[in-house]
Amino acid sequence: MMNIAQYLDSTYLKTPVQSGLSDEETLQKDKDLAQEAIDNGIFAVMIRPDYVSEIKKYVKEKNSDVVVGTVIGFHEGTYSIDEKLAEASKAIADGADELDFVINYNAYLKGNLSLVKEEFVRCTKLCVQHHKIAKWIIEIAALNDQQIADLTKNISNWAEENFSETDLSKIFVKSSTGFYETTGGKPNGATFEGIKIMLDNAGKLPVKAAGGVRTPEDAEKMISLGVKRIGTSSALALIKNQSASESY
Repeated sequence: MMNIAQYLDSTYLKTPVQSGLSDEETLQKDKDLAQEAIDNGIFAVMIRPDYVSEIKKYVKEKNSDVVVGTVIGFHEGTYSIDEKLAEASKAIADGADELDFVINYNAYLKGNLSLVKEEFVRCTKLCVQHHKIAKWIIEIAALNDQQIADLTKNISNWAEENFSETDLSKIFVKSSTGFYETTGGKPNGATFEGIKIMLDNAGKLPVKAAGGVRTPEDAEKMISLGVKRIGTSSALALIKNQSASESY
């Protein structure tokens, strides 16, 4: 059986308000997530920016190389460029290894491609300068197939135009936040069809499938298609050959 743990970003992104937990309980949940990753060879934990400093410290104290990632401009993506840069700068200072930005897909849908390009270049440059991984969430549930292809292709082109060949492996295109509200039962996370479109248009950039990976078989299929990372809130279930109990 394929070792899928090395592809997994174990994810907990609910705020205390969304979960009904206190800040202290949320921090403990993040620590439990980190320990679970340490114990089971899971590649990374993805948490909210407010908890990065404590979780990075926790991972270091455990002498672990589990990667600590966070989200920027989450989950709507409509933060201004300066707001995204400020949030990213603080996350980097707090010790984040990877930053998953929500691209301003609303601006893209309105045709404001220059704004989307500017935020991509400036925020990615910040990450590259600090030797961090940048992942760009395009929220495929908000886009049709042609838009998924076009936005992915644009990101690929901007990356090749503005960054060195060696930087490209550190710039991902990612499918979903897990928080987008769909209608009519449409999935709000990664689908095999959507991921295939992303892979076909990402060029030299790696692709991350997030949300919707519900079984070990789904994870293996995504990896076989070519994704380099999988975001899930059910990482432990997947590596224990169980179906996911969470929606993301």
